[in-house]
Amino acid sequence: MDEKSSSNHRFLIVLLMVLLFGVIVIQYVCPSRSECQLLHLGSLFRSGGTGSATGSRTGAGNEIRDGLSKDPYIAEDGALVRFVPRFNFTKADLNRAVDFNIKGDDVIVFLHIQKTGGTTFGRHLVRNIQLERPCECHAGQKKCTCYRPGKKETWLFSRFSTGWSCGLHADWTELTSCVPSVMDTRDTPPNLPRLVKEVNYYYITILRDPVWRYLSEWRHVQRGATWKASLHVCDGRAPTLSELPSCYSGDDWSGCSLQDFMDCPYNLANNRQTRMLADLSLVGCYNVSAMNEEERWAVLLESAKRNLRGMAFFGLTEYQRKTQYLFERTFNLEFIAPFTQLNGTRATSVEVPPETQHRIRQLNRWDVELYEYARDLFLQRFQVARQQERRQARERRQQERRRLRGRLAPRLGRPPKPTETLHRPESPPVPTEGRRWGKTDGEAVESELLLPDWWDLEENDTVEDYIDIVEQW
Repeated sequence: MDEKSSSNHRFLIVLLMVLLFGVIVIQYVCPSRSECQLLHLGSLFRSGGTGSATGSRTGAGNEIRDGLSKDPYIAEDGALVRFVPRFNFTKADLNRAVDFNIKGDDVIVFLHIQKTGGTTFGRHLVRNIQLERPCECHAGQKKCTCYRPGKKETWLFSRFSTGWSCGLHADWTELTSCVPSVMDTRDTPPNLPRLVKEVNYYYITILRDPVWRYLSEWRHVQRGATWKASLHVCDGRAPTLSELPSCYSGDDWSGCSLQDFMDCPYNLANNRQTRMLADLSLVGCYNVSAMNEEERWAVLLESAKRNLRGMAFFGLTEYQRKTQYLFERTFNLEFIAPFTQLNGTRATSVEVPPETQHRIRQLNRWDVELYEYARDLFLQRFQVARQQERRQARERRQQERRRLRGRLAPRLGRPPKPTETLHRPESPPVPTEGRRWGKTDGEAVESELLLPDWWDLEENDTVEDYIDIVEQW
C-alpha cells in the first residue's frame, strides 16, 4: 500500500513538473502580446465545444473579431472592410523605403497644400520625431532649428523649419527649381567657397478629400485669410494680373458666401491639389491660352499622378494612423506619440445640400480623380507593408522556435537533426506593431528536434487569410 501511494505521489510530482515545464516553454516561445496562435488554442476549443465543424468556425470567427479589435490601423477612418484596388502599380511604386541619411546630405522637403492638415503634420515633423538630435523649438517662435547630428545643417525643408523660403505654400513647380539653391546658400557659411555635394531631396506631401478641403478653404477665406504672399513662380517669372486675376477687389474676401466662392472662375481653390502637384511648365504656366482647358487639365492631372508616384512619401488626412505608419516605414524614423484621427473640423460642421456638394465635385473634378488615384496607391502601399511585416514576424517566430528546439534536444534525450541554415530573401527592415525595427539576422541554427504537430502550428489559416484581406484598407 505504501509502495502504491509512493508511486502515485511520484507520478503526480512528475506530472506537475511536466505541466510546469510546458508552461515555461510556451511562455518562452509565445511571449505576452505576441501574435503566437498557441496562446489562443484554448479559446478555439472552448468555443468549439466538442470540436465540431460549427464550433471551429465559431472559434475562428471569434479570433477574427479579436484580431480586428486589437489592430490599431482598423476602423480608425471608416474604411471599407474589403478594399478592391482599381489601379495597377509596379513593385517600385508600392515598396517605398528610402535610405534616408540624416547624418549625411539628405533633405526631406514638405510640399504643404492648403487645408489638407499640413500644419498638424508639419508640427509632427519638428516636434514629434524621435531623433538623436531633436529639433530645437522655443516658445513664441514659429520656426524650429532642425540640425543634423554633429553639423549645423538642416535636414528638413518645411514651414516650421526653414519657413516659406520659396514662397508661401510653394507648389511642385516652385519647390523643384528653388529648394536646391536655397539649401545650398543656407548651409554654406559666408566667405567660404561652396562645396559641390550630391544631395538627395525627398519630397513629401499630404492630400485630402477634395470636397472637404474645398469647404475648409472657403471657411478660411471667409474669415479673412489670403495667400497674397504666394509667388506662383513658373519658368522664372510670376504670372501677370491678366494671367491670374483676383476674385475680390478689396484687401481680402472675408464674409464671402459659398455661392460667390464657387462662382469665381479664377478661384485657385478649384483643383488646387492637382495644380500644386503638377509641373506647370508643361502647359505654359498660367497662360491659359496655350491650349484648351480640357487638354490643359488632362496634362496637369497626368503630371500630378506621375509626381505623386515618384515622391518618397505622401499621406492622406483621412488616414492618420496609416499615414504615420507609412512615414515611419519609408524613412526608418519613429514618431514619439501616435497620430490622432480628428473628424470634427470647421468644414464638417457646415451643412451642405447634396446638390451643392455635387457642384463642388464638378468644380474639382480633376482633384476628385487625383484623390481616388492617390487613395488607391496609398492603401495598396499600406497593404503591401503590412503583409511584409506579418511575413517577417512569422519568420522571426519560426527561427526562434528552431533555436529553442536545438536547446531542448539534449534535455529531452532525442538526437538532434543535422545543422540547418535559414535562407531568407533580402528585404528592407519593416516595423513591427507600427514601430521601427532593425534588420533581422539570418543566423545558422545548430540543431533541430521533431516536436508534435501542434508545436509548429502557425496562425489559423482561416483567420490569417481573412486578415490578409481586411488589412488591405
